[in-house]
Amino acid sequence: MSKFENVSVVKKANVYFDGKCVSHNIELADGTSKSVGVILPATLTFNTGAPEIMELIEGVANVTLAGETAPTTYRGGESFNVPGDSSFEIEVVEPVHYVCHFG
Repeated sequence: MSKFENVSVVKKANVYFDGKCVSHNIELADGTSKSVGVILPATLTFNTGAPEIMELIEGVANVTLAGETAPTTYRGGESFNVPGDSSFEIEVVEPVHYVCHFG
């Protein structure tokens, strides 16, 4: 799907890592929460509370999940799962447009 219908958007952006990652939280009509954003080229570490699915819409990134020793490369059209109470390191090669699906 290329767009979300009937959503509520939190107007204030989430700005992380000195602006290298900017996202907005959205809530779908069924109560599902997601964030939609962009990560600029950088190497960043994110911590998770709930499980997440990171869907790359566009861009290229090398991702190392907690406990892994080697990164996996993901491109637009691909996604990866992150367990709850965990972390991942992302090395963004080309700006990444993403949707983070929570829970």
